[in-house]
Amino acid sequence: MIILRYLSRDILINAFAVSLVLLLIILSGRFVGLLADAAAGKYAVDVLFTMIGYRMPGLLQVILPLGFFIAVLLAYGRLYIESEMVVLFACGISQRQLMAITLLPALLMAVLVALFSFWLGPVGAQQYAKVLDEQRNRSEFETLNAGRFQALGQGQTMTYIDDITNKRKRLEGVFIAHEGSDKYHLMVAVAKYGEQVQHPEYEQRYLMLHEGDRYEGMPGSAEFRVTHFSTYGQYMPPAETLGDYTRETDAKPTSDLFSSADRELQTALQWRLSMPMLVFIGALLAVPLSRSNPRQGRFLKMLPALLLYIFYFTFLGNVRSAMESGKWPLFPGLWAVHGAFALLALLLFNWEKVSLWQSRRAAEKRLAAEKAGEKNTHA
Repeated sequence: MIILRYLSRDILINAFAVSLVLLLIILSGRFVGLLADAAAGKYAVDVLFTMIGYRMPGLLQVILPLGFFIAVLLAYGRLYIESEMVVLFACGISQRQLMAITLLPALLMAVLVALFSFWLGPVGAQQYAKVLDEQRNRSEFETLNAGRFQALGQGQTMTYIDDITNKRKRLEGVFIAHEGSDKYHLMVAVAKYGEQVQHPEYEQRYLMLHEGDRYEGMPGSAEFRVTHFSTYGQYMPPAETLGDYTRETDAKPTSDLFSSADRELQTALQWRLSMPMLVFIGALLAVPLSRSNPRQGRFLKMLPALLLYIFYFTFLGNVRSAMESGKWPLFPGLWAVHGAFALLALLLFNWEKVSLWQSRRAAEKRLAAEKAGEKNTHA
């Protein structure tokens, strides 16, 4: 029990530390992209952290298996380098017992990954789709940013706002240029300020411009019209939302996947089941791959081990795409990939026995050849 607690604690601490680092690296890249979209007016700044939070479960179900794989390599690699593993083997711990000890924290990690894969991931995807829908259908008033030109609609309207005050309810220094379809091909409106107003009876929204001028005409022509106004109203159509946020496969509840015969949904179900399976097979691969000689260094086998895991995960993704397109059958589906890498892990785990058996076979063949040669010589 002491050895079990020692190894399990070392593996789990390394797993959560590595997973946290990987999560921060990925989230930083995602956040930079969201900031760029927010600067372009695609998203509101105040929902960026909410969007990141809803994306975290979907990321963690992929990051945690990789973090656990790296953690086993780091923990056992340190034990080999510092000769602690030699002491454990001398105390009677066998390779099979070491594998059994590794699978216990792997079980705990697999349960956590299953929680993200089966429940929290789809819920986060649903909420993320809801936020995207709300941001996509925000009124044009809400997408404006101060101090920059912005194209609205299909690019036919260009706006510039000096400042936005009163919790984004008042626009200071409004400039609007709109291309028309009649003889007055261009309309320019300049107002001191503007605000969003809700009609008390019909509950319709209007953009009200105050104390400004409206210019209509054709550029390069003397035909133009100038209108001074104290108040000018522009109707703002209501935002329409989808309502159903489980249309995407990743957002569908796992119970719906079990009860569906659709190829795409069945493929998504196998993918969700594959996330906890990655933890176990990653552990089976990491134990033999962590063997190292103190003279070789702790990180010598890290690169080939990581390349093997990346190939494993990429192969899973390619087979998933082939299943969705009908180029690969639902059975064996992704289980064929898991089975192949499980056999590879079994081969690596018993590599010393296989090498010893091959050496014995080669020695027996050489001995038989020598005996045959001696008989021929005596004859």
